[in-house]
Amino acid sequence: MNVLFRSFVSAKWRKILTPIAAIAVLSAFLFFPKGQTDNNTFVMSEQNPFPELIEEDSVEEVEDSIQLAPALIVVDVKGAVRHPGVYSMQDGDRLIDAINAAGGYLPQADSRMLNHAMKLTDEFVIYAPVEGEEMLDILSTTISGTSAPKDDGKVNINTADEKELMTIPGVGPSKAAAIIQYRMDKGSFKSPESLMEVSGIGQKTFEKLESQITVN
Repeated sequence: MNVLFRSFVSAKWRKILTPIAAIAVLSAFLFFPKGQTDNNTFVMSEQNPFPELIEEDSVEEVEDSIQLAPALIVVDVKGAVRHPGVYSMQDGDRLIDAINAAGGYLPQADSRMLNHAMKLTDEFVIYAPVEGEEMLDILSTTISGTSAPKDDGKVNINTADEKELMTIPGVGPSKAAAIIQYRMDKGSFKSPESLMEVSGIGQKTFEKLESQITVN
């Protein structure tokens, strides 16, 4: 009888204790996060413990990349190129890069006087002449966007002699002689546009000379 009772009690308690033990294990798993220890030992997580440092490094990298980006410059390409116009280039680009940006030379272009290795600067002006076009001192005048020193930066086509007229980019001996002959035959020029009445000076040539001349 006693043996049967002990066996019954043991079996009964096993049925009760088994689910209690399971609940206790599950509670311990849920209420004690992974990595936490009883002795408060510091456990490194997979995440970076110093997010501020990463953020600062990222900002510095972005700032460095901005500082290293080439500065933009703007140049004006004129003359015998396929697509004359104003182009945005990068600091350090060469003259040949601007020519390529404008589509390259036209078949009749004469590029012998152009320095293709010249570095570009902001507000740079490039003029590509055609074969046979008279371009006196083009490298130091039209390309650089400057002109020979004058009182007001312009040449008076009513009073200038042949030597002074030839300081205008694009005016050679023949054009200077034609301008002087016009003054002798018809008198003073009434306006800069009347220069187109001179033989050999058409609309395109006048547009290149307009900013360099005056009649006052």
